[in-house]
Amino acid sequence: MALDYDDLKSRRSSGVPIAWRDRDVMLYALAVGMGRDPLDPRELAFVYEGGGLQVLPSFASVLAATDLLEGCGWDYRQVLHGAERLQLHRPLSDQGEILTAARVARVRDLGSRRGAYLDLEVAAVRAGDEAPAFTVERTLVARGDGGFGGPTDRGPAPHALPDRKPDLVCDLQTHPNQALLYRLCGDRNPLHADPALARRLDQPAPILHGLCTWGIACRAVLGTICEYDATLIRTLEGRFSAPVFPGEKLVTEMWQDANIVSFRVRAAERDIVVLSHGRCELAT
Repeated sequence: MALDYDDLKSRRSSGVPIAWRDRDVMLYALAVGMGRDPLDPRELAFVYEGGGLQVLPSFASVLAATDLLEGCGWDYRQVLHGAERLQLHRPLSDQGEILTAARVARVRDLGSRRGAYLDLEVAAVRAGDEAPAFTVERTLVARGDGGFGGPTDRGPAPHALPDRKPDLVCDLQTHPNQALLYRLCGDRNPLHADPALARRLDQPAPILHGLCTWGIACRAVLGTICEYDATLIRTLEGRFSAPVFPGEKLVTEMWQDANIVSFRVRAAERDIVVLSHGRCELAT
């Protein structure tokens, strides 16, 4: 079964309820590395409810999960995350319920060798009063499904990083079992757990979820620039440029210009950029 452009563009969902509790918030924070030092009160606030639980802004990307593309004809095992953009209309609470609406905003066919890019938009409102909560724009790369005759137009230009040395740098170590922990947040793609499947897909080992790398980048900006004040982050965006292998050290390089933080994430041991064109807008 191949991708069908008309079918993809016609897919819509609305009013889908999603609820979460403090357990989900804490599991997510642990999965992206918060609380490695259990005596650090700044990170403990994201993994322990005793003093009032804080919520990582990037948790919204987990809440934006959707089955809109289920049965669309792609080879799910070869799907990778291409890019993510998050706009928070208000800080996340440690528990709540939202209603989401999702649509396929854009489809790009890059040919049989390069696959297809599918851009999703997920908008969330609070269930009680329908006040806007957040909007996620997500690019998925269907590596095995290009060449179906869809549009070939290029997407929007990515955010350009400043042409100077980084103003700030944050090193964060991932753990060898981090992908196994992160998949409990909802993404059960076997590419992140099955060594034999990873080798068949030309990876030496299971790779880390793109959204786990995303959460680590958010954590780096939050801790380095925002002093762990999650209410300061209004938007967050970036492109996933290379896979991360659990156990690698991730180096987030940051440039701050007023309330705009540009960033990229590098896998230190391989000296390769794994998340590029990052941009974070802070509250003024």
